[in-house]
Amino acid sequence: MTRPAPQPVPATADAAVQPDSGPTPRKRLTIGLQTLSRLMEDGCYYADKSGFAVDLAQTGTYYFLSRPRRFGKSLFLDTLKEMFEGNKALFKGLAAENRWDWTKKHPVIRISFGDGVLQSRAELDERIRGLLLDNQRLLGVTCTQTSTGISGQFSELIAQVHQASGQRVVVLIDECDKPVRDNIADSATASKMRMGLMNLYSVLKDANEHLKFVLLTGVSKFSTASMFSGLNNLQDITLDPRYSGLCGFTDNDVDTVFAPELPGLDREEIRRWYNGYNWLGERVYNPFDVLELFHHRVFTPDWVEADPPAFLIQLLAERQVFTPKLGQAVGEEGLLSTLDVDDIVPEALMFQAGYLTVDSVRKIPGRQVLTLKYPNKGVQASMNSSLLKHWCGGSSIPGPHISQLYDLLLANDLPALQPLFHAFFATIPRDWYRNSPIAQYEGYYASIFYSHFAALGLDIRLEDATNQGRIDMAVLFNGYVYIFEFKAIDGNPQGKALEQIKNKHYAEKYRARGEPIHLIGVEFNKASRNIVGFEVEAA
Repeated sequence: MTRPAPQPVPATADAAVQPDSGPTPRKRLTIGLQTLSRLMEDGCYYADKSGFAVDLAQTGTYYFLSRPRRFGKSLFLDTLKEMFEGNKALFKGLAAENRWDWTKKHPVIRISFGDGVLQSRAELDERIRGLLLDNQRLLGVTCTQTSTGISGQFSELIAQVHQASGQRVVVLIDECDKPVRDNIADSATASKMRMGLMNLYSVLKDANEHLKFVLLTGVSKFSTASMFSGLNNLQDITLDPRYSGLCGFTDNDVDTVFAPELPGLDREEIRRWYNGYNWLGERVYNPFDVLELFHHRVFTPDWVEADPPAFLIQLLAERQVFTPKLGQAVGEEGLLSTLDVDDIVPEALMFQAGYLTVDSVRKIPGRQVLTLKYPNKGVQASMNSSLLKHWCGGSSIPGPHISQLYDLLLANDLPALQPLFHAFFATIPRDWYRNSPIAQYEGYYASIFYSHFAALGLDIRLEDATNQGRIDMAVLFNGYVYIFEFKAIDGNPQGKALEQIKNKHYAEKYRARGEPIHLIGVEFNKASRNIVGFEVEAA
């Protein structure tokens, strides 16, 4: 898979060299390890989240938390499990050590849908029965109501465990929405999966007398009325500022826990590529990407590329979403925090899956309106690389053009941009234009142009407001400012794109930077499906 080239980094010359040992000894780097005991026993790095576990346990009973995949949800659930089971030795030196009553121990029912892909309701029901039997064996109880269905079996399990232990039960459910997410492209199957999960989760409502604590985690919160039916006391802490840093690494985590890994890497580049995820509180880093960086010592968007969002890309194309605007999406909190399998909102799906995050919040009576953005340059680069592959009808086409664009920008060879983009549009098969809905609207051409630059992780300003209008696109790179205006026309080039930049004095906004400014007018012909006008002028 072709990866977008990162910008020049001052310290990358020795990025592949292992850092010198500092005063803090280096520990083992682990990617994907989800058990606290293994982390502690094997001497691995651990960003302490046990304080959040105590806060939740001491302030409520029923919780739901949404975070993107590979953000540490499973590890946090395991931390809760070890804490409720009273395994004090694992918490030596951690925040929970002196805040938790270790004399009280509670049995824990742990359910996870993280493994494998379930493709039918029958497979889901079989998996649930297996999980309930596993918990019976682990907790030493025998349930007899095998003929009452899944809800009866789960209800009996909770009651039996309470009775056998004499303590109320903790229920931890990981990836609670995954069977629905895995089938989201097939709304009929997704709806059946949702009903099957509702059959399981509805038990928690009437089991209150037996329960000490409940936490369900997932990526998407599908319509509460359908999947969490009756759980009206379920607290959704996804956008609670107090828990914004519950998953992921904070700045303090990177600077202290992982301090031995920092020498030889540009600290600001780490922030620029992997920080920025925000759930109305402290911003956090993508833990998967950070650990990959410390292991390989190279800046790449591994998190997105490990599982490209194929369904999301297809959805954006079908809805003809003007993708340059994705990094400026706006939506109400309620709209973004739930999904409906029958009416999926692309911005909500991107937000919950971690491809967009909160930029700013506007409070109006009775609601909050969130402005979204790409969390960081890593996500922006990889998402736009994936979009280009879809738009051009082939995964092998964009890579060489993206690399050439980077080289031309380094050389400030602007006239060469026209043949580069002309060649790119020419490589797209005509059949693809006829069969693809996104190629039928004018924004397609500007989207293609934008995504080439965005796939490089560059500093891009879209629809940048001035006192006389809005700049279509400004790119800040390598000590230069490039101002673009795009026009889709029916006939011959008219020069109106460059004319608009000059007449509206767009360059004045960037004069104070003291950097060379170049004005670039681009005109696309809708009939020939290519660039027919490309004018460059120094401001």
